[in-house]
Amino acid sequence: MIKGIKKIKSTIFKDHRGYLWTSWKSKNIKISFNHDKFSVSKKNVLRGLHGDKKTWKLVSCVFGKVFFVVVNCNKKSKQYYKYSSFILDHQKNEQILIPPNFANGFLCLSKNCVFHYKLSYKGKYFDVKNQFVIKWNDAKLNIKWPRTKKLIQSKRDK
Repeated sequence: MIKGIKKIKSTIFKDHRGYLWTSWKSKNIKISFNHDKFSVSKKNVLRGLHGDKKTWKLVSCVFGKVFFVVVNCNKKSKQYYKYSSFILDHQKNEQILIPPNFANGFLCLSKNCVFHYKLSYKGKYFDVKNQFVIKWNDAKLNIKWPRTKKLIQSKRDK
């Protein structure tokens, strides 16, 4: 796993009704999150790879299953342009903490998925126009994406 990325396993309570899991406790991580986003995708949607230089992200798949990728974009790092990948699944209740200067993206593997981003930034939020984008199939990265019949992407991500 790339240095700086942290995988977090949350506690889960299950009974005959379903389950309940805690996604965030400030005592675990000393980062001030101030913005949450959810994306809803259908099977074969590939989102990303996007990032910025200021934002910490705590991400999870709250429903469904995704193939998730994080790329180190810090040019000063020995692991520059290296990636780590994970299968995130709502039944595993795992999250990934991503530092600034990393890009991330995912491929929806289930019929549908809901992906959660918890963001921390100082000053103005780095939305779409201020983010950097890496081509999902960049030959230098050589990411081993799961095979799909047909990817569904935005113009920005192609």
